[in-house]
Amino acid sequence: MGVQEDVQKPLDRLSEALAAEMEAVNALIRARMASRHAPRIPEVTAHLVEAGGKRLRPMLTLAAARLAGYDGPYHVHLAATVEFIHTATLLHDDVVDESRQRRGRPTANLLWDNKSSVLVGDYLFARSFQLMVEPGNMRTLEILANASATIAEGEVLQLTAAQDLRTDEGVYLQVIRGKTAALFSAATEVGGVIAGAPEAQVQALHDYGDALGIAFQIVDDLLDYGGATQTIGKNVGDDFRERKLTLPVIKAVALADADERAFWVRTIEKGDQREGDLEHALQLLARHGAMQAAREDALDWAARARDALTPLPDHPIRDMLSDLADFVVSRVA
Repeated sequence: MGVQEDVQKPLDRLSEALAAEMEAVNALIRARMASRHAPRIPEVTAHLVEAGGKRLRPMLTLAAARLAGYDGPYHVHLAATVEFIHTATLLHDDVVDESRQRRGRPTANLLWDNKSSVLVGDYLFARSFQLMVEPGNMRTLEILANASATIAEGEVLQLTAAQDLRTDEGVYLQVIRGKTAALFSAATEVGGVIAGAPEAQVQALHDYGDALGIAFQIVDDLLDYGGATQTIGKNVGDDFRERKLTLPVIKAVALADADERAFWVRTIEKGDQREGDLEHALQLLARHGAMQAAREDALDWAARARDALTPLPDHPIRDMLSDLADFVVSRVA
């Protein structure tokens, strides 16, 4: 059996188990991304929402609610909220990063313009707040509102940290906890809260989402230097070209000699990139074992995600969530 088949199994199983609820989420997303007065909003949103993403984050909300025994309707609203927040951040990220490709397709800012991407992202954030109010649960509202602020904070921190060679692994962790893991942990935590799960289980769901999100982002950063374009949905080396100090580079910089450090200063801090620089960067990562070291970190966070599930009841969904942690890191196996 090929790696790709192994990779697909956990996510497909979760998707099948939650198929009816995910269809309700998708219907709600389609209904709420409509706009009577501004047809560009559904055009831009549909380009991203219908792009074939796995809907991993809303699926985590549904899975957490199911695992905690919820039988009401509002986990669907919370899952749609999570997806709207995620989509809004993607629209804004692509403008900030000047990206040209997302999920293997041209970005919205390339097809339309930066103004449309920013304003439609703002609209989706506003829609997400309308949605998160509807369950009438103050705690889920607080969790998702806090996550939205944390995501924005993480993105702003990355602006200053990404091109500063003094950025260490602690700051990197703070960045990815903000920009990625915050929404994963909010997605799982609100599922437990809306179900009225015991506090220990709510905390376990939060911790699982946090660790899963960190593993997910480390793997994403690894794939940028070692994945196929069709696998990662963007061009290999985009992070290098965008001068982002991600974990593999941080590890290589920490072990760099004077000549190597001068290379990183020129390419990352000063942005003076020349023909062959990406290939040289890859050689330096290999020389210092930076890719393997980062992969081991991702495996460690995946193990933490699995361990976090221990207080939760025995349930097929729990097993799928455990397998999902393995799925996330198997992309760099």
